[in-house]
Amino acid sequence: MTDTLADTAPGSAPSSASSSAPGGRPAAAELIRAAAGHLVPGITDLHRLLGAGGVEESADGAEVRLSNGRTLLDFGSYAVTLFGHRPRPVTDAVHRAIDTMPTSTRLVANPHTVRLAQRLTGLLDPDRLTRVWLGLTGSDAVEAVLKLAIAATGTSSVLAVAGAFHGKSMGALALTADPDRRAPFAGFLGDARHLPLEADAVRRAARERPFAALIVEPVQGEGGGRPLPPELLRQWAADARAAGAFLIADEIQCGLRRCGPVSVSQSLGLEPDAVLFGKPLGGGVLPLSAAVCTERLFAPLLADPFLHTSTFSGHPASCAAGLAALDLLDAYDEDFERVGRRLAGGIGQLAELHPAVIAAGRSTGLFGVLEFTDRARSSLALMEAGRRGLLLAPCLTAPTVLRVLPPVVATDDQLDRAFDILGTVLASVARRTAPR
Repeated sequence: MTDTLADTAPGSAPSSASSSAPGGRPAAAELIRAAAGHLVPGITDLHRLLGAGGVEESADGAEVRLSNGRTLLDFGSYAVTLFGHRPRPVTDAVHRAIDTMPTSTRLVANPHTVRLAQRLTGLLDPDRLTRVWLGLTGSDAVEAVLKLAIAATGTSSVLAVAGAFHGKSMGALALTADPDRRAPFAGFLGDARHLPLEADAVRRAARERPFAALIVEPVQGEGGGRPLPPELLRQWAADARAAGAFLIADEIQCGLRRCGPVSVSQSLGLEPDAVLFGKPLGGGVLPLSAAVCTERLFAPLLADPFLHTSTFSGHPASCAAGLAALDLLDAYDEDFERVGRRLAGGIGQLAELHPAVIAAGRSTGLFGVLEFTDRARSSLALMEAGRRGLLLAPCLTAPTVLRVLPPVVATDDQLDRAFDILGTVLASVARRTAPR
């Protein structure tokens, strides 16, 4: 196969000629041309460049193999592949679900759905967080709790945090502190106020007008992997409760041990009214999200079961994947510690060795952050790392930041290879952007 970048110019239309790979599969060049013609051009251009003419063909653990023979280390995937690609316990569970009853009538209980709800409440605070709403995406979970909080309080104002990202569906976007994403839809977005990181911010907001809920990411994901100060969060939690509002912890990216604990908010003693999980909850195999709630927050659904429903909520195969994924939290206990230590050491060393391009480096559990001195250097490093075989995750609302998100199954050799690539990339970026 001889796919080249010349075969895949941005915006080129799909060819009517059909070249095929062995076995009758479409050749990569044909697929990339089709993507350029039918999908979002800006994203397909990125795929074309990082894939260097190849498309995803198979994956296992921390590695992705492309059709052009390249193998990439995947330390990106937007935090979904916490357990690596194709974790066997998860894929086996999904196969069993598909072979028996892959979807649900929704008029009769499905055991996978019920068991996942039981596991999630038991995992957190079984005496307080007793109710579960299941979705497929993080935005699903955010929309659900947003509606519940507004319905339960009769108040349509909600507080979020500067730098927050909660999704791009309308309600979630209202809570997302990204003016560029919000601006085209400003007339449709509700009353969401974004708080500065100041101790009295919640009290000041409460004096302005009542609010239904305060939603926080204990570690902001798209906002640059920024842990919010624990004492600030505790003060805000107390002030929200004093105002009669709900506290919602969005742990869609930072939870399930990505940043250490299963629930960061629980570990900080915040006692949230809901904890939201997503991304790795489906084991990196199927989409799945969850909102684990108190009875008080869930009350509108107790009064009207059809207040908020979704056709694929509690999808059996996804819930089977989620049950298997939760088992892996304990199975990989030592690996969470090992990879976390290696990541912290590697990020710290890179920041120390490359101060010309790295303004700050930090890690929280398996969430590493390289904060560049400017956006151009960050973008250059993302592309250069991909070209050399390492996939990282950019940050939508913090464009100077790249996330380094290794799976817990990454081997020491793979971690060494990733740090070697990053060292080469940062040295190259420093040379190419040095003042002349």
